[in-house]
Amino acid sequence: MDALLTKNKKSITSTAEPKKQISGSEALLRCLVAEGVDTMFGYPGGAIMPVYDALYSYSDHLNHILVRHEQGAIHAAQGYARVSGKVGVAMATSGPGAANLVTGLADALIDSTPVVCITGQVAEHLLGTDAFQEMDVINTTLPVTKWNVQISKAGDIAEQVAKAFYIARSGRPGPVVIDITKNAQFEMIDDFEYEVCKSVRTYSPQPILDHTKLEEAADLINVAKRPYILCGQGVLLSHAQDELLAVAEKANIPIASTLLGLSAVPVNHPLYVGYLGMHGNYGPNILTNECDVLIAVGMRFDDRVTGNVNKYAKQAKIIHIELDKAEINKIIPADVAVHADAKEALTALLPLITKSNHHDWFQKFREAERKEYEKVIQFDIYPVTESIKMSEVVFELAEQTKGEAILVTDVGQHQMVASRYYPFKHPRTNVTSGGAGTMGFALPAAIGAALAQPEKQVVAIIGDGGFQMTVQELGTIMQYNIPVKIIILNNNFLGMVRQWQQLFFESRYSFTEMQNPDFIKLSEAYKIPALKVEQRSRLNAAIHNLLNIPGPFLLEVVVEKEQNVFPMVPTGAGVAEILLEAHGTRQK
Repeated sequence: MDALLTKNKKSITSTAEPKKQISGSEALLRCLVAEGVDTMFGYPGGAIMPVYDALYSYSDHLNHILVRHEQGAIHAAQGYARVSGKVGVAMATSGPGAANLVTGLADALIDSTPVVCITGQVAEHLLGTDAFQEMDVINTTLPVTKWNVQISKAGDIAEQVAKAFYIARSGRPGPVVIDITKNAQFEMIDDFEYEVCKSVRTYSPQPILDHTKLEEAADLINVAKRPYILCGQGVLLSHAQDELLAVAEKANIPIASTLLGLSAVPVNHPLYVGYLGMHGNYGPNILTNECDVLIAVGMRFDDRVTGNVNKYAKQAKIIHIELDKAEINKIIPADVAVHADAKEALTALLPLITKSNHHDWFQKFREAERKEYEKVIQFDIYPVTESIKMSEVVFELAEQTKGEAILVTDVGQHQMVASRYYPFKHPRTNVTSGGAGTMGFALPAAIGAALAQPEKQVVAIIGDGGFQMTVQELGTIMQYNIPVKIIILNNNFLGMVRQWQQLFFESRYSFTEMQNPDFIKLSEAYKIPALKVEQRSRLNAAIHNLLNIPGPFLLEVVVEKEQNVFPMVPTGAGVAEILLEAHGTRQK
């Protein structure tokens, strides 16, 4: 297509055609098309208006989704990236528009999500004058980006955009900001040419694999009696799911996942033992402190996984396979540090390990699983209480979707419950905010996920608190008829904070109880069908309607007001001190 031409053609008479000038704005759009961008999310404004004017003629090349808030734009771009594996793109104007991206940038940075954000900026001659909607975007976003750049000359756009996309998706992925002054957007240039960036001087995203380290790792694994694999999101980012399973199956090693590592291993795989963390499964947590070799793959040992680091896996030899060198030895010292891409490292490790059997070791996980079922799970999914539990909603959803849906969760109790009880079968079907814990993430992220995989069913599970942080994105769903299925688990509380107040602050519920609007009328105002369920007997049919009525649908389920999520590792405790009950009594 003409819009993608990068070189001037010669006529039959060999006379060069006249040079065609294009604006910096059009050059930017050509760059996006050349990078394979097909969908982007944004909100127009004065400083980005020339780009939006050029975008008017690019509807055949770029599907722009008009969100209702810039935070919605970047969360949607994150959801798109997490599900598709491509770079998500968001766009905003200067000043408050750019500032509204910051939360999403921080979220994307800590969760390793490749996003390119394009912000408009005042004209170059106005920089530093406190002009209308001027903000120092570069210094504001520096702590929450992998890289950022300001462009003030149209001729620099192609090179810097190419660099931005390369940095965003290579190595440990992350967010990049491109701030473009208004004069650069208007400026005309000749001979537009775009070349995809393949390297950047002083930036080495792909480390050279040290095979001696793999040999050391293999030696430890081959003599281990109680080996244990911890699987993080790095496995998904490097597409190393098959390689991980090959290693685990050959050496008969149990696998647990982090929150963001969920979906890397099918939950019904016989080697999968559950997920780690503050509200993770009982066995995977306590047995961390009984393994003799711990193999961490593509994870960063954050505090929700380790608990008290002074009590974490002191008996074990630690093998850490990680792409980001900064994460190695940052929190948990490694006996064998393998600085490498997970796929490359696991591929090279496979022939070095021997076949093994660890039947007795697996029995410990099964015993812990039985204990957790007796103390927690059976009461969660088959409750005897009159009120509906969050867990049984997730369990019913799991039954009806067979674990095939893309699940997008917000942050709070519902997030932990969904992570525990949804049976992820396929990679990249778990979309949530991990490291930042950003409330308001789910609704716009679900929009991005649904546009990335339109053939898949996307279900957003959201608490009543988080839903109201980005509720305006119902307008985006309405405008584009995006088939997002929304479940609001409404307990009229900021549930996770309330749980902590109950357990550790003598039930002083300080500003956590909420008076909510009529979510059904609100949804209907956006022309989205909605249903409210308060009785258990109606839950099955309601979820059936949610999943089978075409287009978007909102289901509000009124759940138990003071349900607590167990197991739980209290703050300051070690992972082996995980609680199955509150203060020694079974939760009611």
